[in-house]
Amino acid sequence: MKVTLLKRSVKLFIILLIALLTGCATAGDLKRVQGDLGTKITDHDGKVATIQTDMATLQKESTQNAEAVADIRKRQADMGADLTDIREQLQQLRGGVEQLQKDVEAIQGNLGKDFKEKLEQTSFKINFIENFLGIGKKEEAPENGEKHNKNKPKNGSKGKSDKESIYASAYELYKEGKYEKARIEFQNFIKAHPKTEYSGNAQFWIGECYYYEKSYEKAILEYEKVIKTYPEGNKVPQALLKQGLSFLQLGDKASAKLILQNIIKDYPNTSQARVARTKLLEIK
Repeated sequence: MKVTLLKRSVKLFIILLIALLTGCATAGDLKRVQGDLGTKITDHDGKVATIQTDMATLQKESTQNAEAVADIRKRQADMGADLTDIREQLQQLRGGVEQLQKDVEAIQGNLGKDFKEKLEQTSFKINFIENFLGIGKKEEAPENGEKHNKNKPKNGSKGKSDKESIYASAYELYKEGKYEKARIEFQNFIKAHPKTEYSGNAQFWIGECYYYEKSYEKAILEYEKVIKTYPEGNKVPQALLKQGLSFLQLGDKASAKLILQNIIKDYPNTSQARVARTKLLEIK
């Protein structure tokens, strides 16, 4: 706009110059032209100033609008994140409800298992006492009707008695809180009977002895032997759980979380999985 105004001024100046040279313009004409020119310049300067002010206002408004849009986008992103978090929480709640239903069914099933296990333990104790006192079941007579020779020992009876005796003795020491003595007895049992129905349990109780002595690193190693050496035994879920709890006691939350998550994955319908879920909620 300033360039246009300058061009017009130059044109007027040239016209005036031509008029002066030709002698056609008077002094009054010159003043009038100068006045008109000054008025136009003033008007144009005012318009330029107004336009500049308007442009500054527009730029300010544009900046404010951009900031408002950015703020809206941020709030939308935050709302989106909140919605995602709410959806995840709902999914977790749904999963929790489904898992609770499974746990209830599992508890109902495990009641029978626990009862059976207690019954087997009671039967074991009775058998042990009978063997210890020598009042076991009377031997049945042979099918051919011949009398059984009482002086002849039954095959394997002595080995069975020794095995149960060592295990029961070690377990009694454990229940009495004599963990060091119990651990030694269980270790002796495993050396003498490495592959029996009691061996996996004996290995687990060794880990428990260390755990209650607060030797958590040693306990972790002994529980690992249960998992690796006796993978088909019934103490594997318990050994995993106690490994996780041992890592928690040592302050290693990352390792503890991994083990607890594996319990839930591999043994979902067990009491150990239920305890693992509770512990995972406690870990921050």
